Amino acid sequence: MGSVHEELRRSVETGFIDKNYSSNRLYLPQLITNNRLKNKKVLSTLLNELRTCDEFYFSVAFLTKSGVAVLINTLEELRNRGIRGKVLVSQYQDFTQPEALKTLLQFENIELRIATVGNFHAKGYFFKHKNRYTLMVGSSNLTASALCTNKEWNLMVTASDNSNLISEVLEEADSEFEKGYPVTPEYIKIYEKIYDHQREVRYKNREEIESILKRVEPNKMQEEALKNIERLRRAGNDRGLLISATGTGKTYLSAFDVKEFNPRKFLFIVHRRNIAKKAMESYKTIFGREKRLGLFSGEEKDTESDFIFSTVQTISKESNLELFSKDHFDYIVIDETHRASAPTYQKILNYFTPEFLLGMTATPERTDGFDIFDQFDHNIAYEIRLDGALEEEMLVPFHYYGVTDIKMENNSISEDENFSRLTSKERVDRIIEKSKFYGTDDGTVRGLIFCSRKKESQELSRLFNEKGYRTAALTGESTENEREEAVRRLESEDFDRLDYIFTVDIFNEGIDIPKVNQIIMIRPTQSAIIFIQQLGRGLRKSRGKSYLTVIDFIGNYNNNYLIPIALYGDNSFDKSKIKKMLVNESRMIPGSSSINFDRISKERIFKALDLANLKTKKDLVKDYELLKYKLGKIPMMTDFAEMNSRDPKTYVDYSKSYYNFIASQEKDLIPPLEEREKKLLEFFSTDIANVKRIEEVVVISQLIERNNYGVEALRNDILKKYGYEISHETVISLYKNLNFEFITEKQEKKLVSVREKYGFNIVNLEDSKFTLEDDFLKSLKDETFKTFLLDLLNYSIIQYDKVYKKENFYEGFILYEKYSRKDVIRVLNWEKNEVAQGIAGYKVNEKLGNCPVFITYHGDEQIYDHGFLSRSEFKWMSKARRKLTSPDMTVIRNRRIRMPLFVKKSEDEGIEFFYMGDLTPKKDGIKETIIKDKKGKDVSVVGIECRLNRSVEDEMYRYLMEE
Repeated sequence: MGSVHEELRRSVETGFIDKNYSSNRLYLPQLITNNRLKNKKVLSTLLNELRTCDEFYFSVAFLTKSGVAVLINTLEELRNRGIRGKVLVSQYQDFTQPEALKTLLQFENIELRIATVGNFHAKGYFFKHKNRYTLMVGSSNLTASALCTNKEWNLMVTASDNSNLISEVLEEADSEFEKGYPVTPEYIKIYEKIYDHQREVRYKNREEIESILKRVEPNKMQEEALKNIERLRRAGNDRGLLISATGTGKTYLSAFDVKEFNPRKFLFIVHRRNIAKKAMESYKTIFGREKRLGLFSGEEKDTESDFIFSTVQTISKESNLELFSKDHFDYIVIDETHRASAPTYQKILNYFTPEFLLGMTATPERTDGFDIFDQFDHNIAYEIRLDGALEEEMLVPFHYYGVTDIKMENNSISEDENFSRLTSKERVDRIIEKSKFYGTDDGTVRGLIFCSRKKESQELSRLFNEKGYRTAALTGESTENEREEAVRRLESEDFDRLDYIFTVDIFNEGIDIPKVNQIIMIRPTQSAIIFIQQLGRGLRKSRGKSYLTVIDFIGNYNNNYLIPIALYGDNSFDKSKIKKMLVNESRMIPGSSSINFDRISKERIFKALDLANLKTKKDLVKDYELLKYKLGKIPMMTDFAEMNSRDPKTYVDYSKSYYNFIASQEKDLIPPLEEREKKLLEFFSTDIANVKRIEEVVVISQLIERNNYGVEALRNDILKKYGYEISHETVISLYKNLNFEFITEKQEKKLVSVREKYGFNIVNLEDSKFTLEDDFLKSLKDETFKTFLLDLLNYSIIQYDKVYKKENFYEGFILYEKYSRKDVIRVLNWEKNEVAQGIAGYKVNEKLGNCPVFITYHGDEQIYDHGFLSRSEFKWMSKARRKLTSPDMTVIRNRRIRMPLFVKKSEDEGIEFFYMGDLTPKKDGIKETIIKDKKGKDVSVVGIECRLNRSVEDEMYRYLMEE
């Protein structure tokens, strides 16, 4: 109890008197907001409090189904743990959604009431913990937008359970809750009628406003794309490629550009008749009666209209092509351009000679080796990917739920599982159970279910129908009419409406079903591209649709690691980064979408990640070739960084330098380097420009540009750009490291500096000025060497600037960035690198006054008692057989030396550790103790309890703590 009171007193000092006073962030008063740039969401705070509380109480004016959707998995966890809660909502303005009330009513551990009289508008979230309460009071209602994207201000404070504030809050909350009306199924039925009436009034008012405005206008991203297309044309280009996520309005965007271009004759080509008809309707909205629009498909062959909409199958026929002259059309649009490798498309492209050709696709990446980018002269007009489209609200948000697929006979369903298991009663019941539990935005399901095989989709459709559902199965053998009829019924309001369409892959692309509000995936993820295509089927906006529910049944599949890569759009291929995203689920996803996994499905993904090699040569070559296709030239490291492609550091990890990788792929195009220059590029890549310290990169970059570079100029440049000063020790360290005196290699069975072994002389430091040595100037005369070195240096600056934030920088290290032991002691200005075993968990450098501490949080053979006591406290132990009087412990006890803390989750994460901040031993926190060694013998150690200079952020803390 005393400890909690002490922490609260300290937090009051920090929060209300002196921000520099050290205290535990857990107790600090904080402003809780949504901030995309800082990856902050009110939702993250709410979830953290729910997961650690003993009881909770919510009081909100407005409750929506989306607000429940982002919390539902955590509420389920609380139910399973027996944690009780109260929720009071309001009927104010009839905004609270009945479907949200129905969902909360499923939880018997939650007492639900509604304020039906008065203008109840209070927004507060209260959490009971042992000996304390946390209160969050402010503007956020229980809606996904309020918890994720809206500009909201909420104040969160922690107080003792015996405090005056808590007494007043509980008294007020209890009083209001008692006045509330208990929510029952009977009440919801009555309220539903009131809500539906008000909703229709709102829709009618909105539609009246829209009918007055009438005009369809380009959104922000479309405006940018239109400017880019116009720039392409002004530069003399006659074609361009538009890459745009499904549902982002590619057709309308093309119509806006066609209107600007004003062609005499125009052709729009798609691969299905129903898509051609829908495209024509969209163009009618933009052009009205300005142009005559006609269809050229099947038996309907309009050759006279100004604008013709055709299927590729029809117009590619020789007899049909000949109906038009080669220059008949001034402007041609080809939808789903990634199909352009097919002979039918090639026939059309080779025949017509329009003034401008626009290709449109959501997925330009091909698996058949065809270079789509070359087809459009590598002119990428604009790229609208899923994360950008969600952030700009061009699509509806989605709420993704990764759930565990069933186990049978002690085995999880796997890729080679037999048909009977895939269609078993247990599996069907589980799919139905989860589809009901997560539901949809409005309670009426219009779903797509993606299966692994045709026979499975047909059988599951039959079994669902037996249980009273209305479903259909569509396969590649289904006719165009059958597909159109199934889609019509899925979107219909009539009695024959479908609940679900079962399919394998025919809806991966090129089909428009805006009303789809639930997608169920019951197949292994084979490709991130296909995953996004299937997800995209439900993201298109539609009247009354507020979000898409996605339920992914995750079996024991080797490719499970592709799920987070697809969901988060990750291209780092860094396992610890992907795991961090997984643990923190919704925090990294843009907009008000959310990502949720149950415990077992998350474990399965972690297991798949641990087993996967994300840097195979095959994958490296594939991504290299893709960017090469895209650019129409050999890509450099800076191209990868600027095009948001794979992190090119993975090529350095694989080949020691990017040059080495390119040389292996482009033997005929890249001039060979001498062995000396190859080695130099390798050492620059791994030990200087590895995005750990920027000063070396700045010095060598400046020296290549000019004859000399003064120390004072370096200090000024660093201070101006990054806001910190560099020490004399750092300058000396830079000089030695640039000459490769810091890193060592074996020579004749002893470790020597790389400079000594290879005879490198890179820079000179004299009279406070850096200059280049003659040896290095000679190397720079090789244009290939110079080109690859400058590219490496520029890449390093780009990447460093991405991760650098002044508020997270502390004397050389960036909070939560990764460093190896070698990186750490280089940044700390040690003279020579030391072998990892020599440093082990820590090492004191008395001369420089620092002692880096390295901890593997979940070690295989953990005999030491290391770990976080709280988000702002950490305990660690000395090496075995140490006493308070041991030399290293004497230095730590008697001198104020710097102790930066570096932590990695497990040995699976390789040789790099996250920088967590600096440690300061607590008063009386250094104590001698006895532990058992690996052989069970007693050994003396020194335990050291410390405070961190920065409390660990929730995201990182959860990641490290979760086993």
